[in-house]
Amino acid sequence: MRVVIQRVSASGVKVDDRTVGEIAAGFMLLIGIDEEDETADADWLVQKILNLRVFGDEEGKMNRSILDIKGEILCISQFTLIADYKKGNRPSFIKAAKPDKAIPLFEYFKNEISKSGLKTESGIFGADMKVSLVNDGPVTILMDSKTKA
Repeated sequence: MRVVIQRVSASGVKVDDRTVGEIAAGFMLLIGIDEEDETADADWLVQKILNLRVFGDEEGKMNRSILDIKGEILCISQFTLIADYKKGNRPSFIKAAKPDKAIPLFEYFKNEISKSGLKTESGIFGADMKVSLVNDGPVTILMDSKTKA
């Protein structure tokens, strides 16, 4: 699994001009699921994300986690994160998990995040979504469960 973590002061997602998810300060997560991903990948990412210290403390240093600030999380499925762009100029998405595997794993990821007690919202899997955000910092981090980087 690959996750792009963006620290935001606000974020939202619309489908057909209707808001389906909206948060205040916290993380907007773009989540890509590979055909080989399993719940262990989601578990590792959830723990890393919830404990990632990228929010400012009293001195302005990045010392607080999203749990510490009681932030909010918006999860967006994004199969294009699994793109293979090594050959040619048109990316291949053949390694992205098919919906029958990706949807349950995306739902599992969201449920594990929500167990933290933080407000957790999401877009609609497979829908044409319009995502907006105010990137705070900006702070953007990429995590990959396969490389643990």
